[in-house]
Amino acid sequence: MGQRYIGAKSKIAHEILQEITQLVPTGGTIVDLMCGTGAISLELRKQNYKVTAVDVMSQACHITKVKILLSKPPLFLGFKKYMIKNNEKILSDVSGYENIIHTLNNLKPIKGYFWKEFSPDGTPQNGSTPRKYFSAKNAQKIDAVRAFVQKLKKEKALSDVEYSLLVHDVIMSINDVANIAGTYGHYLSKFVTRALEPIEFKLTQFENRGLFKGHKIINGHAEKLASSIKADLCYIDPPYKKRQYAANYHILETIAKGDEPIAEGQSGLRNWWDQYSDFCSKIKIYDAFEKIFREMKCDIFLISYSSEGLHSKEVMLEFFQKFGDVSVREFAQKRFKSRNEIAKETIVEYLFCLKAKPEIKLEKSIIVESEK
Repeated sequence: MGQRYIGAKSKIAHEILQEITQLVPTGGTIVDLMCGTGAISLELRKQNYKVTAVDVMSQACHITKVKILLSKPPLFLGFKKYMIKNNEKILSDVSGYENIIHTLNNLKPIKGYFWKEFSPDGTPQNGSTPRKYFSAKNAQKIDAVRAFVQKLKKEKALSDVEYSLLVHDVIMSINDVANIAGTYGHYLSKFVTRALEPIEFKLTQFENRGLFKGHKIINGHAEKLASSIKADLCYIDPPYKKRQYAANYHILETIAKGDEPIAEGQSGLRNWWDQYSDFCSKIKIYDAFEKIFREMKCDIFLISYSSEGLHSKEVMLEFFQKFGDVSVREFAQKRFKSRNEIAKETIVEYLFCLKAKPEIKLEKSIIVESEK
């Protein structure tokens, strides 16, 4: 399965980059405001832009950090010291990264949180019937890896980016064996063949082109962070529907956070309301966009939207025009579908380019001044 994400823009990245390069010269600062899988952030880095990547999902920030901050594997020197200190075997002829992936693949399985809450042999704390997100063996292996990585983090044997790389690798690996249709909103009633294969942790391949310095990754709500961000252009790829990412990818968020939240309901959802996105609301989306347009220190906004969005192209165009001059491009692309979903094969993607009027920033400053 690899990395699948609702609304991921990897297949149309060239269209988006084409627009950006016409608006901002290479070397400028671009905000990828809802970075998701980091596909656009990586393409921007490869084109020598400075990237500020933002997302409310912890998993998205870890994944994007790996894509834009690393051009080669980190050394994992703290891990080697940890292994020597604990008299554990180190492979002398490979890198620290290869050593740690080898170690993850050879950990003894344990019956922990994932086995209890997300496998058919477990006993969920809330009393629901056992869940089938992972086979019992794979869930035990995930528990062992999570416990080991958290131990390394607690004992300061990992740098910040090394920890993000391991989170990234665990997420990529569990995606390959998860018994789901496409998202983690619910599991399948019967195990598919892929989900019964033993989980394997693999080395990530790194992109060594582009600019390696000057990038930032920020975890939080886009509209709440807007006033602290300055850029030449802000690219916004908001959710198009009512489906909340935090609910649909709750298990990956648990991997990213390294915690053991109460698994609620038959789907075993974590409490995700602190990550609720106003962009999934037909009403709240307007205020969220306006806050970004008014408060961010940026005059050019490139916004992705879709024919499957909460609002039509015409409605969004009329709204954006309140803040400046707007143009729109549209093109077709293949639609993301879950395994059992019946829907159209293609959708129309829209790229709105908003060049904000200077007075909208002034209006905001006047409002703030009057409130003092």
